[in-house]
Amino acid sequence: MFEQFTPDSETVKERLEEQTTLFFSIVKWVALATAIGAIVGLSTTFFLSLLDRGVVWSHQPYYYLALPLCFVFCTWLVKTFAPQSQGHGTEKVIEAVHKRSGRIDWKVIPIKLMATVLTISSGGSVGKEGPSGQIGAGLASFFSDLLKLSDRDRKKLVICGISAGFAGIFGTPISGAIFGLEVLYVGAVMYDVMLPSFISGIVAYQTCSSLGIEYFHSGGFFVPDFNRSFYLLLLLGGVFFGSCSFLFIELNRFIEKRIGLFKWNRYALNFAGGCLLAALAYLLGTRYLGLGLETIDGILIGTDSARWQDFLVKMLFTVITLSFGGSGGVVTPTFFIGVTAGAVFGQYFGLPPQTFAAIGMVSLLSGAANTPIAASIMGMELFGSEIAPYAAISCVIAYLMTGHRSLFPSQILRQKKDPSFHADLDVQIQDSEVQLKKKERYLVYRWWKIWRYRDRS
Repeated sequence: MFEQFTPDSETVKERLEEQTTLFFSIVKWVALATAIGAIVGLSTTFFLSLLDRGVVWSHQPYYYLALPLCFVFCTWLVKTFAPQSQGHGTEKVIEAVHKRSGRIDWKVIPIKLMATVLTISSGGSVGKEGPSGQIGAGLASFFSDLLKLSDRDRKKLVICGISAGFAGIFGTPISGAIFGLEVLYVGAVMYDVMLPSFISGIVAYQTCSSLGIEYFHSGGFFVPDFNRSFYLLLLLGGVFFGSCSFLFIELNRFIEKRIGLFKWNRYALNFAGGCLLAALAYLLGTRYLGLGLETIDGILIGTDSARWQDFLVKMLFTVITLSFGGSGGVVTPTFFIGVTAGAVFGQYFGLPPQTFAAIGMVSLLSGAANTPIAASIMGMELFGSEIAPYAAISCVIAYLMTGHRSLFPSQILRQKKDPSFHADLDVQIQDSEVQLKKKERYLVYRWWKIWRYRDRS
């Protein structure tokens, strides 16, 4: 009777083999992730120090007049030496992971760094996170070549590079790690890369902090007592932020397509785009140029106030910069759009502008990048636990309201956002055909007819 409970010797051996294999895998990835986190932390610190020196140029009057030449030079630089560094960084890394097992040309690292610093210093409306993530991914790919890692391990290490770059730029190690896992797929998270991603993000953040990089973290936001009115306005805010994300994505797609119709010489088009942006800056002011961190920080701490047109103009400036040859990321402009849109929403409904600016900031990231988990955690890391539950609700609604589209069209669609749609899964989101099911389309049509009839009556 006792013998039937005695484990089989072969079973015990297999279990020990499993545990031993997992232990050595953990040791391996702790070492690799720590190394890449430290390397990316150093590169991020260097990148930020160069950017700080370049931004000094923006204190000169009419500095934005250099934009036409900047766009031409950046386009030539990228086209000649590293075509993979084109655009806003994160998109190209996602494409590399899905199509080339994470292989990134090492020349992307210096070219992306140089082009981004030039663009932001000249007033281009772009961010610093995409280049940092792409530089981090490029370093991880180069490191993989030196160690002769397999394609699978290369992909994992490149994802760690994205996470480390994001964490080092914004000082958010947990959401930075989750962002690197979540941004590759819509509706899925890569759990097998979670441990090295967390380690690389934390190490990169600590490396940057120890080298003197300072981050904006704020807390103590006034949150109204939870009641029916506040709850409904919070839900409405999520819908509004999702609509802003939708508008930003569609504006970016619209202008890119229209530019493709021009038969001009590419450099002439770059020059014309720079002239257009400089003219808009002369007419509307320099508030919407560059990173816009002064405006973001000012609204969040209450020393500045948002204007109703801020988030719309920032969208336009960012799309023009990226479409006409500028180099940089889209997350920092997304933060600007979210902060200003949230502050305007709060002012209109008599709610605390700073609170809704913070909620809007992470909600726009959630909707535009399809990263609701990373955005929700970022809300807690940057603004404290009191605001986190409300930010999470708004982030998820914004994610759903954006629909099956993204600022990163190379994302793989793994899950539909609602069962009412037909959608091609496991393909890039730009190639997936999404259609409303026949029954749901009929119900929407009936609702629309009833609504129009009420308006006329």
